[in-house]
Amino acid sequence: MDQTDRKILSLLQKNAQYTYKEIADKINLTQTPVFDRIKRLEKEGVIEKYVTILNKEKVGNSLTVFNQVTLTKQTVEVSKGFDDAVKKLPEVVECSFVSGGFDYLLKIIVPDMETYHKFHQLKLSVIPGVSLINSYFVMSEVKSTTEIPI
Repeated sequence: MDQTDRKILSLLQKNAQYTYKEIADKINLTQTPVFDRIKRLEKEGVIEKYVTILNKEKVGNSLTVFNQVTLTKQTVEVSKGFDDAVKKLPEVVECSFVSGGFDYLLKIIVPDMETYHKFHQLKLSVIPGVSLINSYFVMSEVKSTTEIPI
């Protein structure tokens, strides 16, 4: 991957709806090499997919919660069971297995506190192997981006 690829990727991260012509104009190339480079980056898996980013509040999901989850034990079976269960929960938008004082960090997006309470009680806390859940409610979002530094 060269500097031109990085420029293209940077532009696409800002706006995936840029046309080949718009990208070409911004980086002083013609459309054909821009098209070829993007197709190559897609084929190589550098570009995984194109998505639409929604405004959480405008679609009715204004509460963001981070959960620290501790499991009863860190065996393959318990971890795999937790992983599989969390993947089925649409409220969980991110889940990472982490090092430190707990096992998983989850980002949950829901409409309100009542919905979160039901999610916590009826979905998350009943997953086999869950020992402890600490919840942290986002009061204001200082920075949120999907752009990866390149």
